[in-house]
Amino acid sequence: MRKIITLFLFFCSVAVFAQVKGVVSDEKGNPLPFVSIYIDGSYIGTTTNEKGEYELMAKPSKYILVFQYLGYKTQRIKHVIDHLPKKVNVTMVEEQITLNEVVIDRNHNPADEVIRKAIASKKENSEQTAKYSADFYSRGIFRIKDAPKKILGQKFDAFDEVLDSTRSGILYLSETISKIEYQKPDKLKETIIASKVSGNDNGFSFNNAASADFDFYENYIALQTNVVSPIANNAFNYYKYKLEGTFFEGKHQINKIKVTPKRMSEPAMEGYIYIVEDSWALFATDLKIRGNQMQMPVLNEMTLKQSYIYNDHSKIWVKNTQTLDFIAGIFNTKFTGRFTYVFSNYRLDPAFTKQTFGAEVLRFADDANKKENAFWDRVRPVPLTEEESNDYIKKDALQVKKKSQVYLDSIDAKGNKFGWLDPITGYSYKNSYRKWELGYDGLLMGIGFNTVQGFNFNTGLYFTRRDEEKRTYSTIRADFNYGLDEKRFRATASYINRFSNTNFSELRVSGGSSVAQFNENNPIGRIVNSISTLFFKDNYMKLFEKNFAKASFGREFFNGFHATAGIEYSERKPLWNHTEQVIIQDTNDWYTSNNPRAPNDHFTPAIVKHNLIKANVLARYTFGQKYWTRPDGKFRLSDDKYPVVYAGYEKGFGGSESKYDFDHVHARVTYDVTLGNKGNLGMNLKAGKFFNADNIAFVDYKHFNGNLTHIGTADRYLNVFNLLPYYTASTNDAYFEAHAEHDDQGYIMNKLPLLNKLKSTLVLGYHHLSVPDRSPYHEFTAGLDNLGFGKFKVFRVDYIHSYQAGNHQDGVVFGIKLLNVLE
Repeated sequence: MRKIITLFLFFCSVAVFAQVKGVVSDEKGNPLPFVSIYIDGSYIGTTTNEKGEYELMAKPSKYILVFQYLGYKTQRIKHVIDHLPKKVNVTMVEEQITLNEVVIDRNHNPADEVIRKAIASKKENSEQTAKYSADFYSRGIFRIKDAPKKILGQKFDAFDEVLDSTRSGILYLSETISKIEYQKPDKLKETIIASKVSGNDNGFSFNNAASADFDFYENYIALQTNVVSPIANNAFNYYKYKLEGTFFEGKHQINKIKVTPKRMSEPAMEGYIYIVEDSWALFATDLKIRGNQMQMPVLNEMTLKQSYIYNDHSKIWVKNTQTLDFIAGIFNTKFTGRFTYVFSNYRLDPAFTKQTFGAEVLRFADDANKKENAFWDRVRPVPLTEEESNDYIKKDALQVKKKSQVYLDSIDAKGNKFGWLDPITGYSYKNSYRKWELGYDGLLMGIGFNTVQGFNFNTGLYFTRRDEEKRTYSTIRADFNYGLDEKRFRATASYINRFSNTNFSELRVSGGSSVAQFNENNPIGRIVNSISTLFFKDNYMKLFEKNFAKASFGREFFNGFHATAGIEYSERKPLWNHTEQVIIQDTNDWYTSNNPRAPNDHFTPAIVKHNLIKANVLARYTFGQKYWTRPDGKFRLSDDKYPVVYAGYEKGFGGSESKYDFDHVHARVTYDVTLGNKGNLGMNLKAGKFFNADNIAFVDYKHFNGNLTHIGTADRYLNVFNLLPYYTASTNDAYFEAHAEHDDQGYIMNKLPLLNKLKSTLVLGYHHLSVPDRSPYHEFTAGLDNLGFGKFKVFRVDYIHSYQAGNHQDGVVFGIKLLNVLE
């Protein structure tokens, strides 16, 4: 009932209000984009589009329309609006900014005094808008210019139908209209009334108020990384200031201050900040930052502009318009984007109740994406440009075409052609109209080498059906493996069904025969193992044969709590080395055996053939989890204030001998927290205990992720010991392991001469392992991440020092993140 009343009132307001519209330009007739326009004495406002056009919802009455634009004199125009729509065009005159004569004093900078007062007053100014509800509008647009026809030899034709002859055009255009309720520091509730995505009548825009929450009264602005605000408590450590002059906005004197980063390698912005004299509140911001200052090499530049308006009744400045622009580029292709945000109809200090805010921070109203064009024409606060209007028309027409079976079949016929390289690289056959795909993986990416099988080939067949509206899917796979030296063929089959994207219910069933690592986490990747074995004769991968059938089901039972239950029957068999083949021959050394506990024993198997049934339950609880609710599912949002806790129980039973039965309880805590502009801290703590497990198979031990290859493939090393041998600490008793890693996000590296040229980040880590009957194992790490060339930052280098029972060891690990994708 509450939703119905809200929508009723909204549509009533649409019927009562109508449009004042026009064009804002300078004295030469040039249109002025993103001029702030509002009704004096209210918080009803809008902004002009890129062509200087505006539309403002108003009732027939007497108004003073205020037109406010940085660098130009504010215009206050009295109107008696007796009929609507009414056209009001405005010409703005450049502001005459004055700078009073000052005595040059090295120890006294007038801009510094203004900034100090703004910092001292920011808590008071921030609290004036600590609670409010408002109407919110957002528009996002992405453009591409000079798109290549090929990238790395592959056709780049996904957008051919929307690009012009210069291969430029709009890739994405969307809008939202919503009602928001907000309470600092982080309580938000947003109901999206209308959502529109160009070319997708079932699309739901990701534009929302949370993504527009850039508050310069806070110490940090959350962009890709935490950017230091020009009025942060520690701002003088990062910025230099210059007072370029003052002007008056009504009776308020405004200080125009140029801000410049002290070090261009740090996450600090440059441009202008405008501060009101006496109250020291924000009047406007016009600031930009480069991508390499935010550890985003693909991004060239980002610009954030804000405009605030004043109400004589409330005596409060509030943000009414905001734009976020970016320029990015890669492969000689330029991308630009702009997000436009309008806050209007503020209601300050409303009476929120305990029920106002909860875990759900965003919800779409019914049929939010089904609004007709007439609805948007009535309520859209920022008019579309001709280019944007044409994009909607073009893509809407194209969508009708693209949904037709004739069109989809024609596209599939082109893509389904079988090429002479497809047996090696892979092939897929699609039926886009019926939303299914049949494919073959190819052999090229499945080639590997290990000492048990020699060169082995992996490939697979799959069939997938998707429901794009609900974002659910089902997949059937068959995977095949053949080892040349072992002369053995194996196959597995699997079925996955994601039933719901709201409670994430998912069924998995699989079975067959496979070669498996003793550590089910697969600490050694296929590519890394092939290289270390063939070139360096280091066969760290230890394998056994598993013939199995298993099933699992998981779902989220209530917000934040997800549980999975599974059962598996498996037959385990030992495997032996079948090859001594190497590329760099070393006749003095033999490959170590396939027994992880006795690498020099080529006769004793690591396990004997046996059978076992294993049942397991794993629960995960995410404290403080918030989420969005969309018609196509739920989107979970992490909160770095709280950890994620896991608890599990595993039972082995029904073994071919009772000695293989066991009980295993385990728990895990992960925690990621952002430390202002000082980087990110990640932690991963694990503990567990086996019961009745004295003689269980080595397969079922708790194994720890070691690394002796000196190659890292993960983004972060929060689940690995970089100098620990793979199976030396494996246990069937109690264990505790801890991993912590701090990435400074450039906080330290940006301040070091010469090293700051690398534009890398410093990563410090600690790793600990305790098991019975062994001294605790410690690792201390220091490394540089985000290394690479130009815009490709995919490398990392770490120095590792380990310590155990008086034994010290040093090593270096080279991280190649692309390997994680290729594996």
